[in-house]
Amino acid sequence: MPKTAIIIGAGPAGLTAAYELLERTDIIPVVLEKSGDLGGIAKTVNYKGNRIDLGGHRFFSKSDRVMNWWLSFMPLEETADSNITIRYQQQERSLSTGKTASPRDADQVMLVRSRLSRIYFLRKFFSYPIQLSFQTLNNLGLKRTISIMFSYLRARIAPRKEEKSLEDFLVNRFGFQLYELFFRDYTEKVWGVPCSKISAEWGAQRIKKISLSKVLAHALLPGKKNGDIAQKGTETSLIERFLYPKFGPGQLWEAVARDIEERGGKILMHQDVQQLTQTNNRITSVTSTDKRTGKTQTFEGEYFFSTMPVQELIAGLSGEIPGAVREVAAGLQYRDFITVGILLKELNTVDSTGKARALDLKDNWIYIQESDVKVGRLQLFHNWSPYMVKDPSHRWVGMEYFCNETDDFWKMPDDAIRDQAIRELTTIGLARKEDVLDAVVLRMEKTYPAYFGTYNRFDLVRDFTDQIPNLFLIGRNGMHKYNNSDHSMLTAMVAVDNIVDGLTDKSNLWQINTEQEYHEEKAE
Repeated sequence: MPKTAIIIGAGPAGLTAAYELLERTDIIPVVLEKSGDLGGIAKTVNYKGNRIDLGGHRFFSKSDRVMNWWLSFMPLEETADSNITIRYQQQERSLSTGKTASPRDADQVMLVRSRLSRIYFLRKFFSYPIQLSFQTLNNLGLKRTISIMFSYLRARIAPRKEEKSLEDFLVNRFGFQLYELFFRDYTEKVWGVPCSKISAEWGAQRIKKISLSKVLAHALLPGKKNGDIAQKGTETSLIERFLYPKFGPGQLWEAVARDIEERGGKILMHQDVQQLTQTNNRITSVTSTDKRTGKTQTFEGEYFFSTMPVQELIAGLSGEIPGAVREVAAGLQYRDFITVGILLKELNTVDSTGKARALDLKDNWIYIQESDVKVGRLQLFHNWSPYMVKDPSHRWVGMEYFCNETDDFWKMPDDAIRDQAIRELTTIGLARKEDVLDAVVLRMEKTYPAYFGTYNRFDLVRDFTDQIPNLFLIGRNGMHKYNNSDHSMLTAMVAVDNIVDGLTDKSNLWQINTEQEYHEEKAE
């Protein structure tokens, strides 16, 4: 009789694990998803034909295994070029359109999209990641620029010796002036706590360094001085290309889910896992409640994969659990997320004479560092894929807010949040109220695992769960680790590798997304 694997969560990690088990073993996966959607935070929400990508997901990985996996489900769109080069975070790879499989339907394809992200500060646009380019220096002014340069050089010559906090990490890489200007307040807006309270580990995983040679090159040899709002003259390293599913990331995960079910796997929606039963240091079953009917059901299996928040996993785990482990798990913190989709006739601003002026913004993301608004980031969904908006003449904007469930903002009714988002978009000068056609509010709990709270003692939880041989923690929330989608997928793939190879040591799972070169440039 075939063995069964119970997988908690139908996000990238959970669905990857299910597919890999079916592809490489005789183990039957049963996926239990708490919500009614596939893809976790990589899902796509369809609102009246207008699609929302929660958080934004670029499809690029330095892992050939992940890239080939994606393209096996969604091949490249047909293009005149037989070879395509995509670039992301100083990594390049060439893709041959002739090597990809034919899609099941014409819409199940990957588009090749241009990447542009910028910072909006002082009602001006700056490159993201921040670069000391001519445009940046011009926006900041000479006095502030000189202060930033000397501050950066001081940090390089005499860095803080011990990097305990994110503040230490950022000051050492950017200097105090640039940190104070571009990182301190924005980070507090995103995480709700000062940089001094966040572990330096978060920075090591997510933030690239500035190399001294490139700083001087940007400052002294400005090269292109194009002041166009879309920055068509931006340095090549900032004009990058990535893959993107035609109808958003959820389209990929819906295709994966169909394949899993066709192969005999099961995916059950609206299943809120309440308990994991542990006997003789092994998980034997999972009990969940159907959120629609209230019916409770128990699922037995030989293997268990968890992508649920570690806080909830430990709280629902039966058996003897050390008090310190329970304490650390209970003290883990998260950041919740609200997206307000705003549909517009067009993007207009009002100039100094009071006349409307059309904005031709090419950005995927715009990071809002203005202190007079709460919004943290904008997405322009129509720039991710033109098929994300029903009417191609309209503009489809996502206003992203970082908050906690306990915040007054989260507790506000949808109508009030929608009105605030529209008001803030007009306040910062990127739209006019009369151009708004529609809006919708979407909430996502526990989107970002936080590197504060009891996180500095997380090894106690890891060591405890690693000793349970048939329990595999995978994915972002499953490992309380700020993984990208490809990292989350790799944790699932490696977990299945371990089962196939008979390995019990799980340290290779935790090593994923620890290599610094994935996120940083090599030191020069």
